[in-house]
Amino acid sequence: MSEAPLRIAMIGPFGLGPKATVRERALPLARALAAHGHRVAIYMPPWHTPAEAGRTWEEDGVRLEYVSLGPGMPLVRHGAIARRLAGRAMGWRPDVIHAFKPKAHAGMAAALLWARGRLRRGGVPVVVDEDDWEGPGGWKDLEPYPRAARALFARQEGWGLRHADGVTVASRALETLVWGLGVPPERVHYLPNGAPSPAPGDGEGVRLRLGLGRAPVILLYTRFFEYDVARVVEALERVVGQAPEARLLVVGEGLYPADEERFYRLVAEAGLSGAVCKAGWVPLAELPDHFAAADLAIYPYDDTLVNRTKCSVKLAGLLAAGVPVVAEAVGQNAEYIRDGHTGLLATGGGGAALARRCLALLGDADLRARLGRAAAREMATTYSWDHLAERLLTVYASARGASLPPTP
Repeated sequence: MSEAPLRIAMIGPFGLGPKATVRERALPLARALAAHGHRVAIYMPPWHTPAEAGRTWEEDGVRLEYVSLGPGMPLVRHGAIARRLAGRAMGWRPDVIHAFKPKAHAGMAAALLWARGRLRRGGVPVVVDEDDWEGPGGWKDLEPYPRAARALFARQEGWGLRHADGVTVASRALETLVWGLGVPPERVHYLPNGAPSPAPGDGEGVRLRLGLGRAPVILLYTRFFEYDVARVVEALERVVGQAPEARLLVVGEGLYPADEERFYRLVAEAGLSGAVCKAGWVPLAELPDHFAAADLAIYPYDDTLVNRTKCSVKLAGLLAAGVPVVAEAVGQNAEYIRDGHTGLLATGGGGAALARRCLALLGDADLRARLGRAAAREMATTYSWDHLAERLLTVYASARGASLPPTP
């Protein structure tokens, strides 16, 4: 813990969209820091809600501000937004600045703040957060960015991480990649995503509404893009072959529509449509009810660089809710889940391996209960946002020490 309350300015690349880093990572950390008595402000451009530009408000002790998106000319506009973010953050007179993602406007703002600190005395230390990999093999190869944007983001990522006073990373794979960029290990700090304490869910209500009755229910909470959907259909076919009454409850929609369309097409071709219940996109407040309706959850993951570097908020939410999970042992999945203790990991064997582990759980209610309780307990301690905020304070202390000029 810090000896005195800090003033912490956070900068986000985007606003509070449904899946934005600010909402899923920065804001929960900020709330926990505020609960510890620190003053925290978050500055961001409102790309998802442009009409809210200039809005300032407070949530749970955290000051939030949407900066203006003007002027209209694209190149001038992006530079102006970055300067605005940096200026508003510095104007708050913080002890430390935390930029969430080294790309886009947050990355540009961090670069401006770094330059300011080198050109003037009394610069504020800048910590940069990396929660996904943007470089080769990462998101720049998945998202339909223009070529110029891809080149810019890759350059921003490497430069921004190397020039930060401290770097927080959401996964062990990111930790290794950032070391590989030449960032000294003592500046790189592993800070996975946490999970809030979940509200109790009304599983019976969801089962009744969706016509699931007393059937064994396997939950697939998904965006469909992290894995080959054919593997999940194969697993379901094997499960239904031994447990015909089992049902797959699908919560979520495809990040890329083609993946979701292919999934349901393969389900139909396999004659499994009657075994699948499509809930679609579910509001955040209703997720606990859908989690409570499941006997277990399946979390498939291809072994790709994007997946190895991710730290899944969806998986963290399932575990925090006490849902026993069968996950493929890729990246952070194997950090969150200790096989046989807080969940089950499937390794190799494709759909067959997933099916074997699902069937093992379906046939053992005591094991499901034990894994669910252990997972919820570990998420409420090791991975609570409160605990992670305490760890973050040591990152800030290290960054502040590193940014100070040497004693004569």
